[in-house]
Amino acid sequence: MKKSLIIGAGPAGLTAAYELLARGNGEYEVIVFEEDSRMGGISKTVEYNGNRMDMGGHRFFSKVKRVNDWWEKMLPMQGRPAYDDIVLGAKKELKKGGPDPEKEDRVMLNRNRVSRILFDSRFYDYPISLKPETFLNMGLMTTIEVGFSYIASVIHKRPEKSLEDFYINRFGKKLYSMFFEHYTENLWGRHPRDIDPSWGAQRVKGLSIVAILADVFSKMLPNKKNRHVETSLIESFSYPKLGPGQLWDVTAEEIEKMGGRIIRNAKVVGVKTDAETHKATAVRYIENGVEKEEEGDIVISSMPIKDLVGGMNDVPRAIAEVASGLPYRDYMTLGILVPKINLKNQTKIKTVSNIVPDNWVYVHERSVKLGRFQVYNNWSPYLVKDLKNTIWIGLEYFANEGDKLWSLTDEQFTRFAIGEVVKMGIINSPDEVLDSHVERVKKAYPAYFDTYDSIDEVINYINEFDNLYCVGRNGQHRYNNIDHSMMTSFLTVDNILSGRVDKSNIWNVNTEKEYHEAGK
Repeated sequence: MKKSLIIGAGPAGLTAAYELLARGNGEYEVIVFEEDSRMGGISKTVEYNGNRMDMGGHRFFSKVKRVNDWWEKMLPMQGRPAYDDIVLGAKKELKKGGPDPEKEDRVMLNRNRVSRILFDSRFYDYPISLKPETFLNMGLMTTIEVGFSYIASVIHKRPEKSLEDFYINRFGKKLYSMFFEHYTENLWGRHPRDIDPSWGAQRVKGLSIVAILADVFSKMLPNKKNRHVETSLIESFSYPKLGPGQLWDVTAEEIEKMGGRIIRNAKVVGVKTDAETHKATAVRYIENGVEKEEEGDIVISSMPIKDLVGGMNDVPRAIAEVASGLPYRDYMTLGILVPKINLKNQTKIKTVSNIVPDNWVYVHERSVKLGRFQVYNNWSPYLVKDLKNTIWIGLEYFANEGDKLWSLTDEQFTRFAIGEVVKMGIINSPDEVLDSHVERVKKAYPAYFDTYDSIDEVINYINEFDNLYCVGRNGQHRYNNIDHSMMTSFLTVDNILSGRVDKSNIWNVNTEKEYHEAGK
């Protein structure tokens, strides 16, 4: 029996563990090492006083049948209405024979996707749409300026040397300055001119003014099912009843039922390698303050490449320097429970207590550091303990570990974040907050600057070790969505079971021109 050591119990690590056990014909022993006590990595769900938080917001949508089938196996699609749809009398697409979310927990919900931008105290669709409200919000002169700016960008294409060039080529300089420049700098702590354009290519594949126009006209066609759907233009998505972490809790249970081991609170600090055999031979980890070592035949890593290479022995100096310089952006969120908010629902979408229907709102106000906020009520009615009388909101901030924002105590951060939503007029006073909870996520976003342009040198070095595989967002230092991360693990297991040595298929996930959500 071959021993497989898997680092990380997030989407990529747990998918790899499950697939090896389910498809390996009993030939693989699987051990998963997870630094946290909770499953899911940055896709975990955090429960606090009966209310649940989603770290960053996770839509479940993919045009890859393999991914959708896997989700359906773990959490079958709902066959009866969810609580809020019952209250509102709303009609949703249901699966015949599917579970009833009012009676069962192991169920995936069908949710409306509503995501908007808050800019100059006005709501704009995300991505920007060409609705009359958009032009009314911008005003005549700005609308004219946007139009001429876009025409100029079509006539004079910029060489795409930076993310700024990427956005201006697709939206024009005026829209870029309104809806991309400040938010991007807030997200990454760097101006878009200093960021590699590949981030835009991977996150907004195909999205542009042309794509938005195509989407508008395609909705007028009778056969909508055959139209091409861009990543950011989907109108509904699947979502676990109890948040994204529920999927990974269920997966972990299935792994353990099949005989896999998950060692929680086990921080991996190193991977031993043998240069002569081109093999990874063992994983070093700390459990209960004691450093331990586990030998194995296969190592699958979803830990940050920076830490993986930093914990390997005999790494060439040039490779070590590139790996150590790979940047990340960290994430802080404050959940606040309030009885009401001042944002009015001026849409046609019905919600419980008539709150705004957004899953999350991108904040483009230059007077605050707040990057986004989520309205958990709209992700799933089961994330909120008292759905009819309270609104559970996640205030999201981007930081660098150790910077001024990150270094605030939880109490200081709570006061600061609540002060910002009061300043924005979302609530009237800090006294309205009934409850709150802080969460921090290190290395939430792999960044595309500093030594990133030399990352291929690191990838080539790692690939020299035949039995060492890198999967997932941090494992590949790539801003993957859940389906991307899962695909890296599916392909890794495919390669292991088939004896394929070439790993290019794994590294090619999320580098194609069309995103998985778009399909063909």
